[in-house]
Amino acid sequence: MREFKPAFSGQMNFYVSAVDHTLRAEGDHPTIGIILCKSKSKTVVEYALDAVQHPIGVSTYMVRDELPPALQDSLPTAEQLEMELEAAVKELGDDQPDEP
Repeated sequence: MREFKPAFSGQMNFYVSAVDHTLRAEGDHPTIGIILCKSKSKTVVEYALDAVQHPIGVSTYMVRDELPPALQDSLPTAEQLEMELEAAVKELGDDQPDEP
């Protein structure tokens, strides 16, 4: 985790475009990019996102254990998220044709 840098907005814009062009199906809502960082300057974020066409949000990151207990129970753990991501990557890989 680190402080927000303007380059993050360009990188996220690229990722959102890639998802929209390769994964988004007809009827899906637009992809939203979320950048989580240790800290941010509102002015820097506003300038960095000024000309970006895709919906991108920037927020500071809180460790799950620092949240109130009611919120902790409603959010997945890092391990659960990792398992979900691994399953999604595996599923995408299974959809790809085998290379000759």
